[in-house]
Amino acid sequence: MSDTDSFIEEVTEEVRRDRMYMLLRRWGWVGVVAVVAIVGGAAFNEYRKAQDTAQAEALGDAILSSLAQNGSSERADSLQTVAAQSPGGEAVLNMLLSAAQTEAGSQQDAVASLNAIATQGDLPEIYRAIASFKALLLQSETMPATDRRQQFEALAIPGAPLRLLAEEQLALIDVAEGETLAAVERLQALRQDAEAGVDLQQRAAQLIVALGAVPEPLAGQQG
Repeated sequence: MSDTDSFIEEVTEEVRRDRMYMLLRRWGWVGVVAVVAIVGGAAFNEYRKAQDTAQAEALGDAILSSLAQNGSSERADSLQTVAAQSPGGEAVLNMLLSAAQTEAGSQQDAVASLNAIATQGDLPEIYRAIASFKALLLQSETMPATDRRQQFEALAIPGAPLRLLAEEQLALIDVAEGETLAAVERLQALRQDAEAGVDLQQRAAQLIVALGAVPEPLAGQQG
């Protein structure tokens, strides 16, 4: 019986090996493809990382070279020749370009550069909001108050990143239009806002006093 059992075990083992070899011949290519895909994917990711790093370094070098120009007009002209390869890089470039154009006295060009950021849909909201806000500030003397009010109100909606700063500008528009009471009410509410910083609260209080009113005690100071 022992010899018989041993023979059966040998035959069974041989059958297993034959099946394994048959499966390897039939499906072994799947494993090879999987290994190639994993290795190839890792190599591609590393290549993309290296490419992104190289592009960022090239953009940084080009920007620094442009900013090294002596005159603001020369800096603006040089920045306009720089090409960005990513939405974020393009936004940074346009922000710097608008600053150089403002220094050079080209406010219309600066506004155009900022509006290019504000309408760039693939950017985070905070960057687009900052660009819109700065563009409106640059047009404080040229854009009708009604239009500026409408656009600042869009920036002052609940949850907007620059809501409080936009409210401050709306108060200034109220003052410019002679709506003193409305400006004071807006500024009082601004000071009581839980998200208002100390600097903003102080500016609002100073303007309230300048308008002949008395700042209300802050909520945390009452009683």
